[in-house]
Amino acid sequence: MIVERQIISADEFLEIVERPEYEDRIVELVEGEIVDMPLPNPIHAAVLATLATKLNFFVTERGLGRVLAGDAPFILERNPEGRDTFRGLDIAYISTERLSGRLPRKPLRVAPDLAVEIISPSNKAEDIEKKIEQLLEAGTTLIWIVYPDLQSIAVHRHDGTFKLKESDMLTGGDVLSGFEIPVSEVFTD
Repeated sequence: MIVERQIISADEFLEIVERPEYEDRIVELVEGEIVDMPLPNPIHAAVLATLATKLNFFVTERGLGRVLAGDAPFILERNPEGRDTFRGLDIAYISTERLSGRLPRKPLRVAPDLAVEIISPSNKAEDIEKKIEQLLEAGTTLIWIVYPDLQSIAVHRHDGTFKLKESDMLTGGDVLSGFEIPVSEVFTD
């Protein structure tokens, strides 16, 4: 017997996650399928707070755009077959060029300029790789994948990837020119 998976669109996903049974769940829509996401651990939360605070201060002080944290929702792909992709990001920066005015109450339909994902022990490498690919294809310029257990950060761009260790400096590159923080300060715990 063959069981057919149900593929849903981003619009259907948004209706489904409003149901009471989804109230205490963190989920994403990946190529039309609902995927449960694990709750973050305290180390994840501390790293998120540190980076989001530093980024938000830098961006706000210069009037560059918005920094969102805590699984900010983005529709990264609309597919004719309904295999849409709706992802939550730990931290995202969106320039005023990409998003001016007030933030919508609905998921953003524009890719962030910078996406930050903090890896937890429950994250699967193949899902992180797919998320990186989807973000780049959607138009994200810079992605930081933060590894608290390894005390390192992988920086992804269209032209390649490189890894930073504790003694290195994390910068905003062309996306956030002038932003920098020692990698060691990201992992204060």
